[in-house]
Amino acid sequence: LQYGIVLDAGSSHTAMFVYKWPADKENDTGVVSEHGMCDVEGPGISSYRSNPPLAGTSLEHCLNQALRDVPKEKHAGTPLYLGATAGMRLLNIADPQVSDAVLRAVAATLKTYPFDFRGAKILSGEEEGVFGWVTANYLLENFIKRGWLGEWIQPQKKTLGAMDFGGASTQITFETRDTIENPRNEVMLKLYGQAYKVYTHSFLCYGRDQVLKRLLSKLLQAKSYQETVSHPCWPMGYNKSLLLSSIYDSPCTEKERPSLALNTTVTLVGTGNGNLCALHVSKLFDFTNCSYSHCSFDGVFQPKVSGNFVAFSAFFYTVDFIQTVMGRPVHLPSDLKDAAETICATSWSELLQKAPKLEKRLPDYCAVSTFVYLLTTKGYSFNNHSFPNIAFQKKVGETSFGWALGYMLNLTNMIPAEKPSSHKSMLYNYWVILILLFMVTTLTSLVTAICLLWQSKSSII
Repeated sequence: LQYGIVLDAGSSHTAMFVYKWPADKENDTGVVSEHGMCDVEGPGISSYRSNPPLAGTSLEHCLNQALRDVPKEKHAGTPLYLGATAGMRLLNIADPQVSDAVLRAVAATLKTYPFDFRGAKILSGEEEGVFGWVTANYLLENFIKRGWLGEWIQPQKKTLGAMDFGGASTQITFETRDTIENPRNEVMLKLYGQAYKVYTHSFLCYGRDQVLKRLLSKLLQAKSYQETVSHPCWPMGYNKSLLLSSIYDSPCTEKERPSLALNTTVTLVGTGNGNLCALHVSKLFDFTNCSYSHCSFDGVFQPKVSGNFVAFSAFFYTVDFIQTVMGRPVHLPSDLKDAAETICATSWSELLQKAPKLEKRLPDYCAVSTFVYLLTTKGYSFNNHSFPNIAFQKKVGETSFGWALGYMLNLTNMIPAEKPSSHKSMLYNYWVILILLFMVTTLTSLVTAICLLWQSKSSII
């Protein structure tokens, strides 16, 4: 076996994935699987801006697990990558020097391990979207798959779209035949000899954590930063005091930063009003300006969604909460809307009773469910016909959806641009032997049966 390690340095936390694959199948497909996974304790690396060396130190626990997950004799040949996403993109906008210092600190730690470290970089939103799309279609064997004789075949299946919802950004990526009017949204890929025209867009500041900060900012702004402000998306019975600095510490909210001192405290009181919550959340989008034939929101071109989609990360966790904790099915947009309104109308004490282990995120499910409803329907234009084509899913088998696997497949050249040679795997030989054995056994049985029949006829005569 061969191994590869990818650290997914997201905005809210870092996850490490260890992949494995048979050494003699490096340029084939359908063989890479998740061997191990580790969630780094603490926040994302972008939060260590005031003490960059701690960003590197924070990774050590998971890297030590990788030392155990990967056999010692394989350490030196195991590629190790770190990809940072929207949290670091935001830090790079706010302070490029600090962003570089964090990446240098992380790289310094990674270099101390015996793996083949191949770099730490910030992914663009488009890269994040496309690699997530590659991961999803690779895992579902939409590019190529092994035939029943062990040969590689290209299935006549359509690719499926990928929707990712992280802490600081959200991505939508799908294959389309329509004209992509903005060249920045078009990516041409050649995988296994097949060309794919893919639409992708990443919306910075539309990840879960940044949406919640922007929502708080809008609410405070609407009430002129009074000491106490009602929060229609928080449940009745829940209130919390916050420092303004915790809301305006991001490029996503800094334009709305008030002239008040950032150490000012405001208290927000939950009122659990679903309709009012939806009204405020909808103000986070701009659905009015569009210089193309069709836009999603904020003036961004998007062709009509088509085919099947998989929605992962916070999309999955939000819908999973609705289905498992609230006991509500999600098949149509109206199901999502009704579920969001039900969550909003549920008191804090009831929510705590239903899901005590989720206390930290519990107050925000009303706002996040409402956001997911508005994003998918009003933003991406999924309707009663297309919405049921979205599968809200975390992983395939034991391997997680996300950009990490697609990133590693790309950097290790494990998806060739050209069509694979028509070599058969070892399974082919086994099939030939089995078929020959079957034929021999059948012929022997037939000959035996004829002989027995002949002998019985002779004895009768």
